[in-house]
Amino acid sequence: MPRRGHSPEQILNKLRQVEVSVANGKTVALSVREIGVTEQTYYRWRTEYRGLSLDQAKKLKRLEKENARLKRAVAELTLDRLILKEAAEGNF
Repeated sequence: MPRRGHSPEQILNKLRQVEVSVANGKTVALSVREIGVTEQTYYRWRTEYRGLSLDQAKKLKRLEKENARLKRAVAELTLDRLILKEAAEGNF
């Protein structure tokens, strides 16, 4: 089953829901179960998104996606370069 990704808006909304639930006296574990994620995911999100506005969170995700795309491009170019280098060495 593929992982379901959450948008930055959904993540920030879920973090706020947990904060409200905890402020109303519920435990973090119960609050996290209500939003449908694990405690580990909640704490990871809290670490990553704490203090960010919605615009900042969107920009962060966009930059992370761009970074992953650029890393793939560099890996492909490096592989192409190595293949060409091996082919050139074989010609001599």
